[in-house]
Order: sequence, then C-alpha cells, then structure tokens
Amino acid sequence: NIIGSGIFVSPKGVLENASSVGLTIIVWVVTGAITAIGALCYAELGVTIPKSGGDYAYIKDIYGGLAGFLRLWTAVLVMYPTNQAVVALTFSNYILQPIFPACLPPESGLRLLAAVCLLLLTWVNCHSVRWATRVQDVFTAGKLLALGLIIVMGVVQICKGHYYWLEPAHAFETFRDYDIGLVALSFLQGSFAYGGWNFLNYVTEELVDPHRNLPRAIYISIPLVTFIYVFANIAYMTALSPQELLSSNAVAVTFGERLLGVMSWIMPLSVALSTFGGVNGSLFTSSRLFFAGAREGHLPRLLAMIHVTRCTPIPALLFTLISTLLMLCTSDIYTLINYVSFINYLFYGITVAGQIVLRVRQPNMYRPIKVSLIWPVIYLLFWAFLLVFSFYSEPIVCGIGLTIMMTGVPVYFLGVYWEKKPQCFGRSISIMTHLCQKLCFVVYPIMEESLDAEGLDQKMEMGRKRSP
Repeated sequence: NIIGSGIFVSPKGVLENASSVGLTIIVWVVTGAITAIGALCYAELGVTIPKSGGDYAYIKDIYGGLAGFLRLWTAVLVMYPTNQAVVALTFSNYILQPIFPACLPPESGLRLLAAVCLLLLTWVNCHSVRWATRVQDVFTAGKLLALGLIIVMGVVQICKGHYYWLEPAHAFETFRDYDIGLVALSFLQGSFAYGGWNFLNYVTEELVDPHRNLPRAIYISIPLVTFIYVFANIAYMTALSPQELLSSNAVAVTFGERLLGVMSWIMPLSVALSTFGGVNGSLFTSSRLFFAGAREGHLPRLLAMIHVTRCTPIPALLFTLISTLLMLCTSDIYTLINYVSFINYLFYGITVAGQIVLRVRQPNMYRPIKVSLIWPVIYLLFWAFLLVFSFYSEPIVCGIGLTIMMTGVPVYFLGVYWEKKPQCFGRSISIMTHLCQKLCFVVYPIMEESLDAEGLDQKMEMGRKRSP
C-alpha cells in the first residue's frame, strides 16, 4: 500500500527544495530510515493497544477523546480528501502530458479529468465491493511495470556511462543556495511518497498473529520500498538533468520519452494505471476510519452505514467525494502535498510521543513488542526539526492546516462532549439521518460483539426468570 503515486510526483518537489541531486538522494534515504523508525514505534503501539483505527485509536486512548477527535477531524476534512486530490491530479497529469508535449496541460482540463476519475471510482466503490477489489488488483500491475521499467533503464544507463549527475563532483552542484526551511519541505515532499506505512495499524484487529506479522511486514516492506525509491530517483538522474526534471510536470513521461523512443507511451499508461488504482485504494480504505470514529461516537452514525444488499459504505464514500472535489479548487499538487504532509507528520509525532507517555504512565503494561526508547526520541527530534522549519518556510499552508484542525475543538464540545442536547437537536439529526438512509438505502451494520452481548443478555435474563 506504500507504493502509489508519490514516487511519480514527489521527485520534482524533493529536488526543487533540496537544491542539488546529492542532497535529494540523501533526503530519500533518510526519509526511508525515519519511516522505518516510526513504523517500529507504531508496531509496539499496535500490539499494546490492539484496536483498529491506527493512530486515531492510540491518540484517543492515551490523550483522551478531544485529541482523538482532532485526529479524526483532520483525517476526514484534510488528509483523505487532499491525498485523493493529489493522486487524481497526478492521474490527470500523466494522461494529458503526452497530448500537450510542448506545454503544460490546462488547469481546467486537469481538474475536470481528476473529477471524472473520482466520480467514476466512487460509483464503482458504491456499486460493489467485489468490483472495487478487482479494480485494485488489475491496476496494481501498473505501478510495478512503471517502476520496474524505470529502474532497469537506469541500470542500463549507468552501464553505458551516463551518470554525470551522480558523480560526487557534480551531485552537490546547487542550482540555488541551500535553505534549511526548503530542506525541511523536501523531507515533507518525500514523506508523501512513503505514505501508507502505518496502514496495517488500521486493521490490527483483523491481522493474523500481529505480534509476529506486524514487525515482519515492517522489516520486509520499508527497506524494499526505500531501495525502490532511491534507485528510481537515481535512474531519473541518468537521463535527465536537474533543470529538465524540474521543468517536467510528469517526470516519468519525460524519462520514458528520452529513453523508450516509439514505445514511450508505455510509461504514461503505466503511471496512469497506478494512480487510478491509488485513488480506488484510498476510497476503499477510508471507510475503515469512518467506521472506527462512528463506533466511538465521534462521527455521525450515518457515515458508518452500509447499503442493505451491496454492503458498500455509500454515505462515507459520498462525503469523501464531495470533500475531495473541493480540494480540486487548486491544481497545484506540491502545495497540496505540503498541506497534507505537515498535518500527517504533526499527528505521527503526537502518536510516537504517546508511546513514551504510555511507558511512563503504565510501565508494567503487557507489551508483546517493546522497542528501545532511543527510537521514538530520534523520531521526535527529526519531527520537531521538520515541523518548525516547514512552518517557517510555508506559514500560510501550515497555518491553514492548523486552523482546520482547531475548528474541531468547538465541534467536539458541541457534538460529542455535550451530552444533554436539546430534544429538537436530536430530532433534527434523526430526521436528516433517516432521510439520508432512505436516499442511499443504508443501515448501520450489526457488529458481532453486539450480537454476542445481546445473546448473553438474553441468556442472563432467562436465567433470572428460571431462578426461584
């Protein structure tokens, strides 16, 4: 789930902010290492607090309901919609770039095609879970084909002696002066490509033997992804100069045109397939977080409801679609990446800090996986550097993200904390919920534990009636 559209869109953003090829490679390696450290910390939390919902569940249990709600609030309003908008715009770029080889595609065209992609995949996910999984299986091949081609062609280029920008004498030639704030932004851009490393924590309750399989997945997947990402960027540099890469709006397309000749159409097709599948995967998984939030009473029950016959989460999908379409008001992919990565890293750090808090509060708590505290400390030091200097470089973008997060505070107190609401408020919510249920033909799913508890209550009641 880690490898998606990020590796096809982030290289330009990383290089633009890193200011040299050498530092760009270092950023990709360090980001992979920090991701591995974060994943180890999450592995301990995942088996210590074995709940689905990922960092939302951990933050809620460690810091309380308000902190957990703010994590959920930003995920619903910012993280999922922004991520899906970025992937949909990347799909549009790679479809339209070959049609406009001499200039950038028109912004209106990018937005329109991205909107069509989102509408089509939302319909597929609303119609059938089986269709959605088949789309995912088919389009996963696209990303593997594209990255395999890029790395193989890069190796061929190196064997031919085309590695001018990889030589130490040239790798650190800057096209502008280094700036610590911009370097922090380059890490944010790179971290977007590694997004998805904590996905298994969202389904901890469904994992078989998580004590063994969760760390095993980390040890195998993150080093492999880091290897692929680093060598894909090295391959880009064997065929493109930094200026050529920065001037391209679809790096893999430009790379393919340079090396594949008449077969260059394979690259945009492969990347388009990959990003199309990425949008589908994000829509498919977002309902898990909605359900976890609704189960805890932090979201309206409507968002956890499913179709009575198709078992698809139609209200959650429609809500995600509308919020993602609003994000398409801008087609600047790199601003959107800074936007979502800043908020993501903010909550990653809060979650990892919670690991230390839990160690202090409950030192004797059973921990099937227990990592050295040096790892969360290293992660938090990097986290503090990243957030402080990112905010320094992009105060407006980061400030908007923080403002949206803080709007969740009054919503929490009015919607969740305030229990004795006026009856008219409850009736209004019920009327709206019933109306939406009728329009979407959805019901709230009955959980197995609810059925078990109900059956137990019935048995206890029967026992009391039989007792003298």
